[in-house]
Amino acid sequence: MSRPMSNPRGPKMGRPTRKAKKGTFKRLIGYVTKYYKLPFILVLVCIGLSSLATALPGIFQNKVLTAAETGLGLVSEGNSAESALDAVLPDIISAVSVLICIYVLGLIASFVKTRTMAVITQGFLHKMRTVMFDKMQRLPIKYFDTHKHGDIMSYYTNDIDTLRQLVSQSLPQIITSCIILVTVLFIMLYFSLWMTLVVLFGVMLMLITSKKIGGGGAKYFVKQQKSLGKCEGYIEEMINGQKVVKVFNHEPKTKAEFNALNEQLCNDATTANKYANTLMPIINNLGHILYVLLVLTGTILYFFDVPNISISGQDLNIATIIPFLGMSKQFTNNVSQLSQQANAIIMGLAGADRIFELIDEPAEVDEGYVTLVNAKYGENGEITECEERTGMWAWKHPHASDGTVTYTKLTGDVRLNQVDFGYNEEKIVLHDISLYAEPGQKIAFVGATGAGKTTITNLINRFYDIADGKIRYDGININKIRKSDLRRSLGVVLQDVNLFTGTVMDNIRYGKLDATDEECIAAAKRANAHSFITMLPDGYNTVLTGNGSGLSQGQRQLISIARAAVADPPVMILDEATSSIDTRTEAIVSAGMDALMQGRTVFVIAHRLSTIKNSDVIMVLDKGRIIERGSHDDLIQQRGKYYQLYTGAFELE
Repeated sequence: MSRPMSNPRGPKMGRPTRKAKKGTFKRLIGYVTKYYKLPFILVLVCIGLSSLATALPGIFQNKVLTAAETGLGLVSEGNSAESALDAVLPDIISAVSVLICIYVLGLIASFVKTRTMAVITQGFLHKMRTVMFDKMQRLPIKYFDTHKHGDIMSYYTNDIDTLRQLVSQSLPQIITSCIILVTVLFIMLYFSLWMTLVVLFGVMLMLITSKKIGGGGAKYFVKQQKSLGKCEGYIEEMINGQKVVKVFNHEPKTKAEFNALNEQLCNDATTANKYANTLMPIINNLGHILYVLLVLTGTILYFFDVPNISISGQDLNIATIIPFLGMSKQFTNNVSQLSQQANAIIMGLAGADRIFELIDEPAEVDEGYVTLVNAKYGENGEITECEERTGMWAWKHPHASDGTVTYTKLTGDVRLNQVDFGYNEEKIVLHDISLYAEPGQKIAFVGATGAGKTTITNLINRFYDIADGKIRYDGININKIRKSDLRRSLGVVLQDVNLFTGTVMDNIRYGKLDATDEECIAAAKRANAHSFITMLPDGYNTVLTGNGSGLSQGQRQLISIARAAVADPPVMILDEATSSIDTRTEAIVSAGMDALMQGRTVFVIAHRLSTIKNSDVIMVLDKGRIIERGSHDDLIQQRGKYYQLYTGAFELE
């Protein structure tokens, strides 16, 4: 092959590397600050203020206790209680006033932080969903062919939810805990070096324990997210195929397969939560033990009159020990908070990593520069571009070499020259395909399942790119045509009809969003759909749900044909459009398609040979090669594969 083919399955969904995880967190913060830089700075300021309001009261508690101790000393020296109170009351009032101000400031900061964080979180998730959906619109068809739809939906539900918890809860809590830890550490050093060392020793034990237990659970939280995606993908697949499951009595098999996936999810989630649920009780009990050790340490240092080393220069006394014990509890509680949030961070990063995998998927490459424009004939008979709609279209072809622009009328001349194609390098499915379809011709493809019929039409609209050869549209290499313009010139009617939630009119207008009601009704009449639509409860305003589940297969197909008709493309692709409907309905649908095919280049894929007898050229494919070609009469005279198929001597598989 002259050109290597990309792997249609995309990148492998292996376990994220540690490097990728670090990059994921940095990238996540980058997204938050990109969209909400100033609000995020405000949140950080508020977190700092509220954290300080939580950490600083120990100093003022010490001042109040010191003042009280001084007052008791004055009383013991023979002073009256009133005079002792008068002596220490200003210090107590000052400390309490400052403490109240700090609490009020912390309350205001917490209120502002909470309100702002709600705006940031929901706005950020809105942006992420928009980015994800926008990326999905730019992904190639092969991505959706190789990924379960339920797993893709899991990006928008489970992974987004873990991201919400990470951004709204875990991230602010981590920042808060870190600020409190640093502040409380300095305050403890301010009071006593010896007791601070005891706290740090206990915290070291807590961190080592947290690393041992939390590190073991990290990989299972990542596995849990992946298992959840697989489970939801299977559920979505079974819901879509529920009728098939019941028809073939495969409920036991389906339940067994689901139970296997559910069991795997349960095992991964259980193991992950075992680690998480084991960690917190251990950390909390280590905190209680540390508290007892501090009480013993403070008592020993106080009664044995050990010289205190501190920034404040105060002796170790009751006024120092009591606030210190409170701060040590605060310190260990925040270490516990960090350990607890570690699991939420791991889950959030696992969800973020999956989301970024979707965002980083290679978008559909489009290097085309030839566009489709409204056109008209000029005074000298040349084709020119115009603003108004004339019903005439032309390819606008700029030439970089000399800066000129040429216009080629859109006629629907499609030619394939020695085309090879494979979904991967190991297996080529089309070999040396050459054909031409002149404007107004009807080209039919016949062959067994897997012969390559649908693949050829997928190459014409560039759902996939060829490995070798050329495809020309009105003499222009389709690689030069912008994909959106190429597909705008093509109409497709598939065997599997997709109708969207909305009115019948909306579904017909989907083929041309600016079509008027009159144009939609005219298209429905051409497609033979008007009569049954007018019999619906609300006619064209009847709301369809569940992919048009209230309609028959033939009625759904007629709406699909009307949708293609309103687009009025010069080239039509009919991919086994009548294979799943009864003979009587087929006659109605075929009449609609015949009206649609008038004056157009048409590619038809059909199993029922009766629907293609009037084709200009019939191509018989076998194992990716064209083995016969000609009109119906020509192929009957050749008495080859087509003759065998038509006479029933050989049947399509």
